[in-house]
Amino acid sequence: MAAVFNVHILAADRALYEGPCESLIVPLLQGQYGVLARHSNMIGAVVPGKLTFRTPDGETQIAAVSAGMVKIENNDVLVLVDSAERPDEIDINRAKRAEAEAKEAILQQRSRQEYLAAQANLARAINRLRVKSRYTIGR
Repeated sequence: MAAVFNVHILAADRALYEGPCESLIVPLLQGQYGVLARHSNMIGAVVPGKLTFRTPDGETQIAAVSAGMVKIENNDVLVLVDSAERPDEIDINRAKRAEAEAKEAILQQRSRQEYLAAQANLARAINRLRVKSRYTIGR
């Protein structure tokens, strides 16, 4: 049996998963970042992308996550993100609409803050569509 650590994957509106974990791959500014038991302590910035984790029963789970942070301390990992969705929870039509709305908002002459918000919304929509299309085929 592989060594385990505790993980808490929390979105703004719910806990996606809390419990033992064998491995975790989280999207950071520097790229995909892997975590195993007894990892050194650290804090990192999570970017929109695919989060993957394996539970002790051997099940690999995937989620589309938005921006947030990860904290690793004493074999306990906390992932805080604005949103986290499993592929089967993603509404593809809603994600496509959000992508189109974000693209339209980027094209309009607006304030810097509105432009940055539209870019973040576009990144989230594209990530959701990518995770949905890659991990729900044949399910």
